[in-house]
Amino acid sequence: MADDWPKIVARRTTRLSPWMSVVERDVEFVPDRAPETYFAVGQPDYVSIMAVVPDGRIPIVRQFRPALEQFTWELPAGTIDDGEDAAETCQRELLEETGYPAIKIRTLGVSAPCSGRLSNRIHSFFVETGERAASFQPETGIEVKLVTPSELAVLIMSGEFVAQLHMGTMMQATLYGLIDLPSGRISRT
Repeated sequence: MADDWPKIVARRTTRLSPWMSVVERDVEFVPDRAPETYFAVGQPDYVSIMAVVPDGRIPIVRQFRPALEQFTWELPAGTIDDGEDAAETCQRELLEETGYPAIKIRTLGVSAPCSGRLSNRIHSFFVETGERAASFQPETGIEVKLVTPSELAVLIMSGEFVAQLHMGTMMQATLYGLIDLPSGRISRT
């Protein structure tokens, strides 16, 4: 019986925009008990890209985030378009946001951004790039910066780089041995 429960007994979706919907699910946890209603934000899946350019630096982007009402530093990222493969989105978004073409792409994994409230997935990639396209023009409102792993760590520790999901991508790249972010020490206080 444990394999049969919980059950989704009803699902309703209210689309608010092309990028967001509210998903209402009625969940029956055990037989003969009234279902409980849970809400989630439905969004398209997206990609997060930990890239390294030929000189070993990491491209990051700064943009204004209305949800936070502030500018943030983040990894290149973007929404997967309908019918698009996540690796294709990775290539497209990296080139659009930074001007760097993907030469070698490694999938790091697919994760849940917030298992309690969001119903989408984040596809994380590690990319080795070629040289920046000579014709690159930054997207309006996006600033691109190349940083060393140490400089990236400073931005994270100072609170200027706040995208927790992107920090997860960095952790995956570190666990795969693809990048060495300082410091790997464990401090017990």
